[in-house]
Amino acid sequence: MNTNPIAATTAELFPAAPAGGQNRRVIVERLGLTEYASAWDYQEQLLAATVAIKTQNRQAAEANLPPAPTPNYLLLCQHPHVYTLGKSGKVENLLLSESELAMHGATFHLINRGGDITYHGPGQLVGYPILDLDNFFTDIHRYLRVLEEAIIRTLADYGLTAGRIAGLTGVWLDYEENAPQPRKICAMGVKCSRWVTMHGFALNVNTDLTYFGHIVPCGITDKAVTSLQQELGYAVPISEVENRLLPHLAALLEAELLV
Repeated sequence: MNTNPIAATTAELFPAAPAGGQNRRVIVERLGLTEYASAWDYQEQLLAATVAIKTQNRQAAEANLPPAPTPNYLLLCQHPHVYTLGKSGKVENLLLSESELAMHGATFHLINRGGDITYHGPGQLVGYPILDLDNFFTDIHRYLRVLEEAIIRTLADYGLTAGRIAGLTGVWLDYEENAPQPRKICAMGVKCSRWVTMHGFALNVNTDLTYFGHIVPCGITDKAVTSLQQELGYAVPISEVENRLLPHLAALLEAELLV
């Protein structure tokens, strides 16, 4: 089997998703610069609406009625400076006091995704897939690998060889065992309720990396963070990265993206 995370084929990494009447269309919404709380509320609304449809479908099945299709969304945005702490995180991994947060123009949120602390800010491409995995595959670990693989293939479009580090979610450069300087370029953390996902990934494109100096990123003390701009030596338009990412996600999910 091909073990190169770039050269591996979709079929090798991810067996075919189940056939059937699932809705494989994904509505893509580009939200631009959006306050974190607003994006979080919007995700919760979409997730709740989808779960409600699934509840109705269960009742319909008991009455031998056909199910209604459930929608899928992909929200793309950037955020003003914000730190978020997941359910398994430690608040001491935020190295700023409340007054220091204000001085840096940043906010802080305790949120309901997995993972520890991370930073979001301008120049970072954030993606929030609100997917009913019953439309694709009901395997949360496979879902995370799909998100990682889409980022890996997007970075390959820019000539960067990225991959995974065993036991750590996300996408890394210099990821091989005993590599001299592993660098995280994309963080991930998700929530799943009734197989409907929320939260997602944060890819550093033109991100001000100094903001990561105020946290222990993802609770990891011995690895650095990087960005596409830092690796390439020039700024890359966020819209360009979005347009490179979307076909990779579509192929891996076997989905039709409605942009």
